Amino acid sequence: MKSWTALLLSLGLVGTAQSAEFEVGTLTIDHPWSRSTPPVAQTGAAYFTVHNGGDEGDRLLSAEADVVDLVQLHTHRMEEGIMRMRQVEVVELPPGEHTVFQPGGLHVMLIGLNAPLAEGGSFPLTLNFEHAGSVTVEVEIQHPSANAPVGSSAMKHEGGATH
Repeated sequence: MKSWTALLLSLGLVGTAQSAEFEVGTLTIDHPWSRSTPPVAQTGAAYFTVHNGGDEGDRLLSAEADVVDLVQLHTHRMEEGIMRMRQVEVVELPPGEHTVFQPGGLHVMLIGLNAPLAEGGSFPLTLNFEHAGSVTVEVEIQHPSANAPVGSSAMKHEGGATH
């Protein structure tokens, strides 16, 4: 079987993307990713999926990253027929459910970039949860047109509007 996998890899018929999962308490953070940014950009965003495998809810309280001056939790809301981005204080994580952070929806806003987010690179992002505690995930930086992490099942969660 290993020889078949090696043959398919050499022919480029099997993707090499690995599943990036991080765990803290009963939470699993799946495929943290971001879009690359142009050299003059001052903002970016990070996306991922949180699965709460526990019997009780939890809440994402905040996030931290050394690549920016300020990190906020944001969402997009339709207000008076216009899609607007708004900061949220916390993100509820119901038990047994997936909460998707994606373009056009919930996301971690990165404000005051210290340097451009370069495609193919990555950066650490610490997520602070009310009950589970904190976990540092590695955010993979993808092409600016990406709508979901490469090699992830989240491709079915593609969003609409972007920033």
